[in-house]
Amino acid sequence: MADPDELADLDRALAATETVVAGIRAGQWAAPTACTELDVRGVLNHLVSGNLLFAALVRGEPLPDRAEDHLDGDPLAAFQRAAGELREAFAAPGALTSVYTAPFGSGPGAVLLHVRLVELLVHGWDLARATGQQADFPADVAERTLAATRRQLTSRPEGPGAPFAAEIPVAAGASAVDRLAGFLGRPV
Repeated sequence: MADPDELADLDRALAATETVVAGIRAGQWAAPTACTELDVRGVLNHLVSGNLLFAALVRGEPLPDRAEDHLDGDPLAAFQRAAGELREAFAAPGALTSVYTAPFGSGPGAVLLHVRLVELLVHGWDLARATGQQADFPADVAERTLAATRRQLTSRPEGPGAPFAAEIPVAAGASAVDRLAGFLGRPV
């Protein structure tokens, strides 16, 4: 059985990001984001396709094409559907302890779940910032995710195509999700 605390963190990160997605207005889909190569729609498609990819990895199914548009005509419904698939996959017995081969290497499901937490929190933060929303990301989940990310990311690839930019300092007293975003190279 999956660890209920890890699944609770996933549930809370999914819910917080879903709230941001639900708050995106019609005229905001082409707005720029901190992911300079992606607009709001592109960031959301990246999140949705990532959730579908990780659900497929855990289930042993064919991987979706990440270059496709997975948002269809209803971006919020697409996010909800992919979130449900991701949650279901990680809740399966043995999912967090089984070893999977992901695009970034092999590791147990708990590592894959951590990657999704980082993506949900940071890209949810990207979407909130790009659309002028005050997002209510769970501080304790962001704090645990930041601590684990600091432990796992002791060195980072640099240059074009690197998944993260250099850490950007944030103001003293910044929220945990702001500190996570800054750690991963977002200007806060």
